[in-house]
Amino acid sequence: MTGTPPTGTPAIVLISTGGTIAAHRTADGAVPALGSVELLTAVGTTDTGPAIRTVDLMSVDSSAMTVADQFAVVRAIADALADPAVRGVVVTHGTDTMEETAFLADLYATDDRPVVFTGAMLPSDSPEADGPTNLGAALAAVVDPTTRGRGVLVAMGGRLLPACGLFKVSTTDLAAFDTVQAGGPVDRPPLSHRVLTGPVPIGRTARVDAFTLYPGVSPGLIAASVAQNAAGLVLAATGAGNTHPDITAEVALAVQRGVIVVVTSRVPYGEVSATYGGGGGAVDLRRAGAIVSPWLRAPQARMALIALVTAGHDLDVITDFFVAHHS
Repeated sequence: MTGTPPTGTPAIVLISTGGTIAAHRTADGAVPALGSVELLTAVGTTDTGPAIRTVDLMSVDSSAMTVADQFAVVRAIADALADPAVRGVVVTHGTDTMEETAFLADLYATDDRPVVFTGAMLPSDSPEADGPTNLGAALAAVVDPTTRGRGVLVAMGGRLLPACGLFKVSTTDLAAFDTVQAGGPVDRPPLSHRVLTGPVPIGRTARVDAFTLYPGVSPGLIAASVAQNAAGLVLAATGAGNTHPDITAEVALAVQRGVIVVVTSRVPYGEVSATYGGGGGAVDLRRAGAIVSPWLRAPQARMALIALVTAGHDLDVITDFFVAHHS
């Protein structure tokens, strides 16, 4: 049953935000065009299933989302779960930044009820559109008792994966996501760490910049970020968290000025650990005051740092939070 069942009625809440799952092809490219009721119609839900309460939150391509938009999604999830009769929440979202918004939602998830993100790789008017199948799988996951207490999940391409450690691995494959730990998902941090993010903030959040490092990268990128009052930096370094000594020097200056720096890797899989020295290795970066993130890659590390700095935590607490994301 779809529509707007009243508060207090057992229901799934479907929050739509746009993305390819809602897109139609046009002469100017695919653009979001469908709302949540139209998405449900394509799935073919019937009155024999749980009631579905729909929320059309926004209609954007996820690559165009702002941090404020991402926090709006998290607040909408919290608002939905404020009704104890709600069985769970499904969020339709573009795949470009789904790994970030879904993980941000997971950072604030203190409820056992399922929250499942889904989307599509093909527009809704494509003959092979995968959105209806993905949305159907997400709705089924919400009512599956085994999904309770697993945190935020992502249903795409026949897979149901945890948001923590998720990243997009293909621009074309319908199974577009994987996790950074080969062979299995990254463990969620304990509840005591998740509640460090506090209530979902309203208003301005901390600014955190992210950079990919490469041979010849200008250390001035870090200096410019500090000069523009970034509260944090996330660096996707080479290998196991390594870079040039000139970057290490800028990291040390940034930390001295109160900027929190997190180092991860641009390599998709495997643990990041402080192994190498030589002036620009992760050993040196950690000595300069940076936090080495063992598992979270740059997009999700950035979301975590935004949430933690916004909540007012210091370097020691934030370091402990990142270390908690381990296998």
